Amino acid sequence: MQDTMSILEQHLNDANLLKLLKIRSKRVHDFIARAIELCEPMKVFICDDSEMDVEYIRRTAIARGEETELTNPNHTVHFDGYFDQARDKERTMYLVPKGESLGEHLLQMDRDEGLKLVKQRMKGSMRNKKMVVRFFVLGPVNSVFSIPAVQITDSFYVAHSEDLLYRRGYDYFKYLPDDKEVFWMLHSSGKLIHATSIDWQRRGVAIDYSTNTVYSYNTQYAGNSIGLKKLALRLAIRKAHREGWLAEHMFLMAVHGPSGRKTYLTGAFPSGCGKTSTAMIQGASIVGDDISYIKNIDGLARAVNVEKGIFGIIRSVNEKDDPVIWKVLHSDQPVIFSNVLVHEGVPYWLGDGRPIPERGINHSGAWFKGKLDENGEEILHAHKNARYTIALEGLPNLDDAWDDPQGVVVGAFIYGGRDPNTWVPVQEAFDWHHGIVTMGASLESLTTSATLGPSGIRKFNPFSNMDFMSIPLGDYIQNHLRFAAELKQVPKIYSVNYFLQDDNGNYLNGKEDKRVWLQWMDLRIHGEVNAIETPTGLIPQYSDLAELFKLYLGKDYSYEEYVEQFTVRIPEHLAKVKRMLDEYNNLQNAVPKEVFKILEEQNMRLLQACDQFGDYVSPDDLIQ
Repeated sequence: MQDTMSILEQHLNDANLLKLLKIRSKRVHDFIARAIELCEPMKVFICDDSEMDVEYIRRTAIARGEETELTNPNHTVHFDGYFDQARDKERTMYLVPKGESLGEHLLQMDRDEGLKLVKQRMKGSMRNKKMVVRFFVLGPVNSVFSIPAVQITDSFYVAHSEDLLYRRGYDYFKYLPDDKEVFWMLHSSGKLIHATSIDWQRRGVAIDYSTNTVYSYNTQYAGNSIGLKKLALRLAIRKAHREGWLAEHMFLMAVHGPSGRKTYLTGAFPSGCGKTSTAMIQGASIVGDDISYIKNIDGLARAVNVEKGIFGIIRSVNEKDDPVIWKVLHSDQPVIFSNVLVHEGVPYWLGDGRPIPERGINHSGAWFKGKLDENGEEILHAHKNARYTIALEGLPNLDDAWDDPQGVVVGAFIYGGRDPNTWVPVQEAFDWHHGIVTMGASLESLTTSATLGPSGIRKFNPFSNMDFMSIPLGDYIQNHLRFAAELKQVPKIYSVNYFLQDDNGNYLNGKEDKRVWLQWMDLRIHGEVNAIETPTGLIPQYSDLAELFKLYLGKDYSYEEYVEQFTVRIPEHLAKVKRMLDEYNNLQNAVPKEVFKILEEQNMRLLQACDQFGDYVSPDDLIQ
């Protein structure tokens, strides 16, 4: 094995070597040298975050065919391979040292065997290609939240995307303390034809958590290749557990209340359950749409947006329902579209409200209406998982504290799922522990045709973070339970459900109603309205909701609507408690006893209410 400096001097020209040596960290030099030794690139490019270097990355992504310019000169489109269109959960593996286990719900393999596989798959994977080295910071720069991260890749699309999504960190790395924990990301697209990975059947992601290193190979899809996204979240969850804070799959936003007051809320929702639409609700301001770090700072729960951009699902984004995002996507702000249809330099996607062109280019190549795949199935004009990548700075509703190094004070956590018949539209937990167990740890959601696998199945997804869990679930819950212990001001916890239906399958709420639920939370957090106690939590009073519907939506809200929406459905709740008890009893790893205690107490309250009022308990019954 060659020493670090000889490898760097051999593969970096003078300009790039000088840029790298301005970063004094031997750990950084060693990581880059070992990556060069493994992947054998033709050249190495060190990005110093100058506008010239950043523009070079963008222009090279276009020159190599990884991105294509659109009619708007600030917009490009990227196509992933036809079979490389989503996160590959089945090939995302934790490398576990001998004697350790992460619990039965996580895919894992022996660390030594995993590293052998990584070396086999990545050896020489960058021959005749250029390696790009980028430096970023997760969370605000020079903050107690900051986590430095190195991304090495042979994809200029990945390097360009991360420039929109993350805070540049080259200058931060120049003064990197020797003891500062770093996340290390190494990605290779592998063999390419027409700028797409062709060895997708041999793709994979290996997470070596003992060294905070993620290896990704033979894939281009951003969820597998952009290490700072959900791959870094997995590492952050472990770090948060060790240090006593929370790394969450949560948006962060501000509700604007009376007299210009802002109340910050963070929320976790599975895919297709209203997460982005909640973060972007009219009248509110957004801090971030996807990942939050939350810490106890001087007795307050403070949170930051880990990112500085949005990698969003573009399906169903249209001018009527999503005016803010629609405007940004049609502005001069830089955008990378992925896996949409392009016709005459204009991108189209599913549910955009526009007539579909007869033909164009999409992830399948040349596309025309009626085109079939090898199984005889029609190929849609855009992929269901098509995306847009933008920086937050262009959003007109961006909160002015979005990059505050101290973070923002969190007033409440929200957990939401797709539930046709159990949860009411909005409900407040009795206390922190009750909310963590019955709302966060009990989160589940009905699958839809937009998600992988069969639709109409209740999927257990505690905290909306099961896909990214990197510690045993019991440990994860315990970390949440103890987080509030030393807080002087404990956030409230709410559940929301935008998908409650009547007996005929009709939704009981409109899309815009969620604004009322958020404004009610603001009033509750500040002690300005009372609530009604039910067996499962606290619900709004009718008079308060009627006033909020009129004030914020200009809409009359009838008492009949209120009763139908906020009736406690006891049989359905009892069934949910049983599902949760079964889930946690079946876990092999230790689950905090408090989980069972709180669920059993909820079960008892439901049974007592059933004895007193029957199966379905209206708010009238509870008031009396």
